[in-house]
Amino acid sequence: MRHSRAVLLGLLILLGAASARAADLNLLLITVDTLRPDRLSCYSPKYLRTPQIDSLAARGALFERAFAHAPLTLPSHTNILLGVTSLAHGVDDNGIGIVPQGFPNLAKTLKAAGYATGAFVSAFSLDSRFGLNEGFDVYDDKYPARPATMLDYPERRAENTVAAALGWLAAQHGRWFLWIHLFDPHAPYAPPEPYATRFADDLYSGEVAYVDEMLGKLLRAIDAKGETGRTLFIMTSDHGESLGEHGEMTHSYFAYNATIWVPLIVAAPGMTALRVKDYVSHVDIFPSVCDLLGLKTPPSLSGRTLRPLLEGKTREAQPIYFEALEGYLHRGAAPLRGLIDGGKKYIDSPIPELYDLQNDFNEATNLASRTDIASYKKILEGKMARDAAPPGAQAVRRTDRETEERLRSLGYTSAPAVPPKKTYGIADDLKTLLPFEQKLVLAGQLAKENKPDASVRLLEDLIKARPDFTRAYAQLAELHYAQGRKDAHLGTLERGARANPGDFTMVSSYGIALVERQKFDRGIEVLHQALVLFNNDANVRGSLGEAYWKKGDFEKALEHFNAALGLAPGDAIINGNLGNFYVAWGLKTRNPEYVKKSFGYFEAAIATDPSLASVHNGLGGAWKIAGNTAEAIACWEKAVALDPNYDLPVYNLALAYLETGDKTRALAFCRKYLSIKGTAITEEERRDIESLMDRCRK
Repeated sequence: MRHSRAVLLGLLILLGAASARAADLNLLLITVDTLRPDRLSCYSPKYLRTPQIDSLAARGALFERAFAHAPLTLPSHTNILLGVTSLAHGVDDNGIGIVPQGFPNLAKTLKAAGYATGAFVSAFSLDSRFGLNEGFDVYDDKYPARPATMLDYPERRAENTVAAALGWLAAQHGRWFLWIHLFDPHAPYAPPEPYATRFADDLYSGEVAYVDEMLGKLLRAIDAKGETGRTLFIMTSDHGESLGEHGEMTHSYFAYNATIWVPLIVAAPGMTALRVKDYVSHVDIFPSVCDLLGLKTPPSLSGRTLRPLLEGKTREAQPIYFEALEGYLHRGAAPLRGLIDGGKKYIDSPIPELYDLQNDFNEATNLASRTDIASYKKILEGKMARDAAPPGAQAVRRTDRETEERLRSLGYTSAPAVPPKKTYGIADDLKTLLPFEQKLVLAGQLAKENKPDASVRLLEDLIKARPDFTRAYAQLAELHYAQGRKDAHLGTLERGARANPGDFTMVSSYGIALVERQKFDRGIEVLHQALVLFNNDANVRGSLGEAYWKKGDFEKALEHFNAALGLAPGDAIINGNLGNFYVAWGLKTRNPEYVKKSFGYFEAAIATDPSLASVHNGLGGAWKIAGNTAEAIACWEKAVALDPNYDLPVYNLALAYLETGDKTRALAFCRKYLSIKGTAITEEERRDIESLMDRCRK
């Protein structure tokens, strides 16, 4: 790389001055989910302007060739924060790995050096239950508990995540490490106005433009606090997005540059803008932070400091490992692994691929058939052996219903790994199996376009062709549920479980659905079968708790509820269910202490997600039993405001207003209850509500 002598000298002098103050520097780590470099105008002016991120690049180093090691959120962030790849830490998929605590990580390292540490993440993939919270004083993962619509998913918008981070930052008076993760560019692309209109033909870019504006608020707040001049800024993404390249619409399936090429910008006091062409990767971030902040670098890290490149020097090139294991872990496909070395990219699969990235960065021409790839395969094997973890250091795999539901909507799956084959052939190559993935994506699009019949047909065809394609069963079941076809929903899950009796996700989803349909005996039977396959599952335990509770076995119910909460202590739904359980137990036993216990669980649920109407309804019941009717009414009104079609708080309000003498409101809620129930109302319910209405008229 060439630089003018004057610029190079200035860099060396300024970085030298900055390093003398390294011990005083804060660290801001920004990760923007699913962000392609070419959507930042500092990389390419083709699509939009991103002035806030550009402002970082204007006073730091922009790395033109930075790479993720996996096209998935949890593995990539684990790679960044631990400084090693999944070959060492074992987290190679979303939702079914727990980050091992025995490894050094960035938060623990900075906390030990006296930093306040705060993390603010925006989606379930980075929930604290997966272990990235270790070392953070505050790990804020307060995203909504439920998706807004079918095939959608819960996320916290950038403005809300930034606001939470700014609240923490304002209280810091010493050195701090802030990690902020913004999820918005992830599919489906739905930017708020004015970006939805401005980018009507390119909603993905609209999401990026929105995130850029929100980051501006963060950067301005740091500047107003007087700390821009004493902060190290690092901005990257976990992976990119295919947007149709190589036949992939989003990410996680392949490992082409569309999904593993990522932006990387490093800015620090005294730096002058430069562009770095050397190939670097996510695991280089941790050792670079240690170097630039004057901290001892843990010897176990596989990455290397970027300081020489920041000083305008070169650095000895080393192979960069990458993987895409979603198909291997969940579809019986061949594993996809590879490396980038010497300007070449080798993809090891039954149909091997080799690309000249210097001249063909978009990977249009596969050179493998005209090249002796044995040497590349040998280098890959050596790299994997060197980076592998010591015995016993692998992450603990886990799955739960919430994981399956939320990650399914992200286009991922969370079933336990399919037993690997001894050998793989061309039929197992991800490129060969791509049409099945494309059918699933198309089925989802048809559902969103209000063409459910076409979506159902496509999914049924997919299931017929691939009975082990569990995501097709899950998506079809959800589609039936959204149409109000609850028998078809349950039947589809049963088919999936019968066709895949060793698949934890299918078996557990079927068992949970049985409990939701109040088929408790069969549900308990199926859920215990699921626990045989995998016994550390929060939502299976929670569903068993609910089933035993409704059957009247409160002691056994409590055992499973406590197990669920132990696995996911911050889960809003589990906390809310525990609150309702204690209210019911208190009523049954006439024990006011049980009702008192419920308040803590309800409050924990609301603190995580205040939008859950069922929790407000349950809290209202607790207040009513405790003798505070006014608080009860306030909670039930809140529940109805959140979900106008939720019948229980409407009925509760009818009773409560009648009790307080407000017969007009009581009668209105009786009528609303009848409207909500419609033809589904039972004769007993109708007699009950008509009796209440008669009392209101007297």
